[in-house]
Amino acid sequence: MRGIKYIVLTLGLIVFSLAVPVTVGAQNVLSDACPAGSTSVLCTQSQKKLEDYIKPIVNTLLFVLGAISVIMIILGGIKYTTSSGDTKNVESAKNTIMYAVIGLVVAILAGTIVNFVIGIF
Repeated sequence: MRGIKYIVLTLGLIVFSLAVPVTVGAQNVLSDACPAGSTSVLCTQSQKKLEDYIKPIVNTLLFVLGAISVIMIILGGIKYTTSSGDTKNVESAKNTIMYAVIGLVVAILAGTIVNFVIGIF
């Protein structure tokens, strides 16, 4: 159970680290080669932006982190109901639920920050 907490927190940190803005200094050599309304494969691929690559990755990671958090909350609830009043088991179950909720909040905040930063650029 302790390893899963670290996995959830690590994935949250990975998503949060994606919020760092990326500066691309390359020059677009195809800007004059593709006239307006061109439907060639080369011209349509050159019009993709950085957000077209980052958003699907962030959304997938948020979905995975959300699913893991829900599973951990369910497992914490099961641990809580089967603890039979043992204070050590009750405390462990409460910690599991608390860390799952914290991980979920961190993941949501990280996704919001990434989408905000991408929206600015």
